Amino acid sequence: MTNSALNRPVRKAVFPVAGLGTRFLPASKSVPKEMLTVVDMPVIQYAVNEAREAGIEHFVFVTGRNKGVIEDYFDVQPELKATLKARNKAEMLDVLADSQPEPGKTSFTRQQEPLGLGHAVWCARDIVGDEPFALLLPDMVMKSSNGGCLKSLMGVYDDTGGNVIAVEECDPQEVSNYGVIKKGRTIGAGFEIHDMVEKPMPEDAPSNLFINGRYILQPEIFRLLENQETGAGGEIQLTDAMLRLCETQPFHGYKFEGASYDCGSKEGFIAANVAFALEREDTGPIVRKIIEDMLGR
Repeated sequence: MTNSALNRPVRKAVFPVAGLGTRFLPASKSVPKEMLTVVDMPVIQYAVNEAREAGIEHFVFVTGRNKGVIEDYFDVQPELKATLKARNKAEMLDVLADSQPEPGKTSFTRQQEPLGLGHAVWCARDIVGDEPFALLLPDMVMKSSNGGCLKSLMGVYDDTGGNVIAVEECDPQEVSNYGVIKKGRTIGAGFEIHDMVEKPMPEDAPSNLFINGRYILQPEIFRLLENQETGAGGEIQLTDAMLRLCETQPFHGYKFEGASYDCGSKEGFIAANVAFALEREDTGPIVRKIIEDMLGR
């Protein structure tokens, strides 16, 4: 495949949102975990905003049963708009408009079986088609003063083409919780990736740089996922397909310097709420007072 074929514009983003969210039961029994709010905005909206900032034009959601509220959330609600307009709630109307994708810019497909991230990505194959795409895991909410993670990832992609993965540093003793990469030669703001290892023991890890849930992938990944056998946990692992794709296509990495919060866990969800609330004018003073009161006890 030519270099030009590996450097086509990235217009679409895939959001896997079919997970059951068992770590948030009983709340996730009726409310998708992606719709739980960090301050006053659903987790999924943070990922969509990040994608929009990076220039993504089409948003592809891979959903499951009982996830219809996500589709409703990104739809227009005429009754709500009419009520807010009648009450002169211009600010709230602006908030709704900012979160609303343009008509025809969202697609929804279902992952009928919980067969892992690789299978969820494969379910988006016909909507994405034969073009590179971004993949954002909505559980990972990113916070940075230098622009979104995907926007920076796009910058590396513009320089290198191929496949690009965002990584972060972790405690070397915690690498067994993540997919970890082997770093190669630096190229601009990015670097070559020579290997990827899923949940290695600390003594076997090639680095302490873990894959943090932001990717740009070439469409050939769908062909590799088509007949892939299940891997760890009896699921179709995306990392397994990326390792095979790495044999024929370049992979590069970008080290994200901001903060990321795993909102699929209680700890990360609480940390994200505190971090985002602290920086806002309306909620920051309240959170700081609560912290001060607790520390003063």
